[in-house]
Amino acid sequence: MAEQEYDITPTVWLVDDDASIRWVLETALEEKPYDVKVFESPLDALKAFEDYPPTVIVSDVRMPEMDGLTFMEAIHDRDKQIPVIIMTAHADLDTAVKSYQSRAFEYLPKPFDIDEAIALIERAIKRHLSGGNSRPRKPKKSAKQPLNIIGAAPAMQEVFRILGRVSQLDVTVLINGETGTGKELIAQALHELSPRSSGPFVALNTAAIPRDLLESELFGHEKGAFTGAQTQRIGRFEQADGGTLFLDEIGDMPVDLQTRLLRVLNDGTFFRVGGKNPITTNVRIVAATHQNMEKLVREGHFREDLLYRLNIIRIKIPALRERREDIPLLLRFYMELEAKGLNLEEKTFSKEVLQFLSTLPWPGNVRQLRSLCTWLTIMAPDKTVYLEDLPLELQQPPSLAEESDEAETWQEKLRVWSENFVSTGREGLHTEAEKEFERVLIEVALNASHNHRQKAAALLGWGRNTLTRKTQALGID
Repeated sequence: MAEQEYDITPTVWLVDDDASIRWVLETALEEKPYDVKVFESPLDALKAFEDYPPTVIVSDVRMPEMDGLTFMEAIHDRDKQIPVIIMTAHADLDTAVKSYQSRAFEYLPKPFDIDEAIALIERAIKRHLSGGNSRPRKPKKSAKQPLNIIGAAPAMQEVFRILGRVSQLDVTVLINGETGTGKELIAQALHELSPRSSGPFVALNTAAIPRDLLESELFGHEKGAFTGAQTQRIGRFEQADGGTLFLDEIGDMPVDLQTRLLRVLNDGTFFRVGGKNPITTNVRIVAATHQNMEKLVREGHFREDLLYRLNIIRIKIPALRERREDIPLLLRFYMELEAKGLNLEEKTFSKEVLQFLSTLPWPGNVRQLRSLCTWLTIMAPDKTVYLEDLPLELQQPPSLAEESDEAETWQEKLRVWSENFVSTGREGLHTEAEKEFERVLIEVALNASHNHRQKAAALLGWGRNTLTRKTQALGID
């Protein structure tokens, strides 16, 4: 691919007290048509502003003399058009939000893919040189503090990046994630970081409300609207006026109610059940589901036009098994939290327990992990938690057939089972897995052939003698 040609040579500033990061980025930019300036100190960079005005700046957050966000403010005091890419190895939700509130061009968690970083620098240069880098007025910060959402894993950094991007935007958000991953916590963060933070946050699990009552729960009803409606009822849309309405498990909403919800999203008005006067509401919708929404649309269980309205911004919350490096952080956080809540002594984990728990599949995700911390806070006899203190169901991993259905493919289930097997310290992983694997294939072939051994062997690609030997070894009658 030919290099981009510029009328002037873009100047790229690299500001980081970490020499290795400076070297990596400078080396990657050597063959680019840029003038690269490297600074260990943001104060030195500010002194060089007049002599080497930057086209784009890549800056770390945590530096000894001045943090990256303060440095970015100082740069924008000189020229608001200069795009600043913020890097950090200590990424969290608060840093991501503050970066975007301080008008960062982009937020780049470490470690990063060098090709992606270079592409981001090139995009910032093009934006600046084309004059398209005008920045909106710095938004007013939320009065409430962001919730303590823990995540150092790359998958969580992407969640933080999106939250930072949309925190000040009044847009509809759809949150996808397995049960127990913390979808409501993300929804609350969206609310508390938004201009609506002073308004109400109203949550409703649509799967937990009977179909006959869900319409009334959402829109309210007038007195006498149906049998038992002895008084007027205000629905969740009216309760959430001026704030955020969180609709959990939106994929379970009946299709006829989806039509009413779409109408409210389109024009902001609705009728109470039995009502004749339209009601106007100003509500931001945040929806969540553990289901595959596109699949529901194909099956006719969810309106495609409603999905388009809900799916303005989508946030995918990773399962706990997809962010294993966060497990020790979460364990320590919830052990401290549960000890304070129960007024008991805080307990810590031995190194072996932390390693073991980090390999488990966690089908119940963070919710399951927190329940374990509650149990251990009450039941573990010593201040330090050892392997023998864990519940028996965790000490003995399930068989392959008993693995959670959260994994969508058989390969994922096999991986979970294998990780679980290895975590026990046992040997013979392949031998054990091969037995389970062949047992399943043989049983399927025998069932398909109605126990005709010759046909079953042919289905398996074996000779009949091989099938006989295998069934005898596995104890299959």
